[in-house]
Amino acid sequence: MECIHCKGRMEKATAPFTIDRKGYHVHWDAIPAWVCTQCGEAYFESREVNLIQKALTVLDRESVTLTTSCETATA
Repeated sequence: MECIHCKGRMEKATAPFTIDRKGYHVHWDAIPAWVCTQCGEAYFESREVNLIQKALTVLDRESVTLTTSCETATA
């Protein structure tokens, strides 16, 4: 596999994933990915992307529940 940025060689490894979203910050240290040996660019396969999206969907739902319960408690 070839990196689309620098044309370097990709190999299986892990990479961090970070996102700021809807009032919260998520960081995973080591998600399985293809990582370029030259520039370090990471590509996640569809399985990992789907798992990240599912986790974010749950966090979105729970975040709304949490912030709603906090607003009710302070009212």
